[in-house]
Parts: sequence; structure tokens; C-alpha cells
Amino acid sequence: MNKKIVLLLVFFSQFVFSQHLKLAVVKSDLISLDADNFVGFDGFNNCFYTKNNVLYKKVDTTLLQYQNLGLGKISSVDILNPLKVVLFYEEFNSVIILDNQLNEVQKIEFSKLEAPILASAIGMSGQNKLWVFNSLNQQIGLFDLSSNQLQIIGNPLKDGMNFYQTNFNYFQFIDKNNQWNTYTIFGRFFQSGTVEEHTQIQFVDDKKYFFVANGLLFLKDVSSNKIYEIEIVEKSFKKFYYKDQILSIFTNEGITNYKITLP
Repeated sequence: MNKKIVLLLVFFSQFVFSQHLKLAVVKSDLISLDADNFVGFDGFNNCFYTKNNVLYKKVDTTLLQYQNLGLGKISSVDILNPLKVVLFYEEFNSVIILDNQLNEVQKIEFSKLEAPILASAIGMSGQNKLWVFNSLNQQIGLFDLSSNQLQIIGNPLKDGMNFYQTNFNYFQFIDKNNQWNTYTIFGRFFQSGTVEEHTQIQFVDDKKYFFVANGLLFLKDVSSNKIYEIEIVEKSFKKFYYKDQILSIFTNEGITNYKITLP
């Protein structure tokens, strides 16, 4: 009986995904890249990636790099502000701020603060602040890079956090119940419903998100409750990245960029 149920669920999942609308893209260019992880493109279209725990920034034909052997593995890289690149080293509870030449300009060791923080999520915000999720009290806050003070935003999270994404104004996250939640810099909280089951995801705004399921790439429009399958040629890929109507697909061969118009 259990095997029949599993087979039925698999068939139903495949049937549902086959019914989605199609969204065409136009191939733009292919960039050769030898990397472990593709981070993305900044506002000046510079390419960021990591290889052997070294951060690289490709500016035309110039290649800049940064590494810090004393802080372990790079957990995340935030390139929202091209003039302040944020590297998070979760193992050592530390953040490094780099300038546009990848020179180190600031180091924050959260464990050594007057009011210690155990950071498990980091992102650039506006007004010289960082988004921080403090695991000690399960709260999201804004950390002032000038005063080293944390301003708490909202109540402790009851359902944990499986994924997060930040920008200057928003801290968006998916909790353990697959609910899409958002905090604003002013402390406003709102929910956008349940996200689709996925292996990768990226929010576009508060109504749309890309996600990968069954090895395929989709766009979900929450306002219309429509799901679009993205018609890329790659049958398998390591990562996707969307910015300013350009969809980048990272494979073993490099990065393929597609122009895409969202519905």
C-alpha cells in the first residue's frame, strides 16, 4: 500500500509540473568560469565567485581576490552594495567588509561585542547597517556598523528559518513550515503564503520568486497564482541567479546569461 501511495504522489507531482505555462528566454552570452560557487553580478556588472575558499571579482580583464585563512569557510557573500562587499564566516561568528578593490576595511567579531551576538544570517541593509539574525534570541535585527549596536526588529521567530534573502529594505525568509515571511527596516511584518517545494529559490520581489523543482526552473507569481516553466537549454545546472531582467545559469562550463521578461 505504501509503495502505491508513493508512486501515486510521484505521478501527481510530475503531472502538476507538466501543466505549467512556459516562459521563453533569449540567450545573451556565455562566460567561461572555473569556480566552486557563482555569487552573482554587482550593480556595475562585475562577476563575483569563489574558488577554494577565495573570493574573486572579475572586472573586465582584471581579476581581484580576497582570502582569510584564519576565519575558515566563507558562509555567504553579499554584493548588494558594490562599495561594501560583505563576507560572512559563520564558523567564527565574524563578518568582513571589503571595499570595491576587495581590500579589508572592517572586521566584526560578534562574540567579542559588549552584547555578544550569535549570527546565523547576515545581509547588507541601508544606512551603514547589516541585517543580522541572532540565534541567541531567535530575533532579526539591524546592526549599525559605526556604533556596533544591534536594533531588534520584531518578535522571536517561532518556526525557525530554512532560507533567507535580504536587500536594503527587506529581510525575507522561509520558515520550517515553508511559509514566506518578510520584515521591513521599519519593523513591519507580513506573510506571502506557502512557497512551492524546491531545491533552490530566489525572491524577485514580494510577489514573485524563482525556484527549482524536479531539476527544472520555474517562476511563481503569487498575485495571479500562476507558475511558469523557464525554457532554458541546460538540462542540469549548479545554480541560477536573477538580476535586472538577466537570468544567469551556472554550470560546469561557466555562466549562460539569458534575457527574460517577467509576466
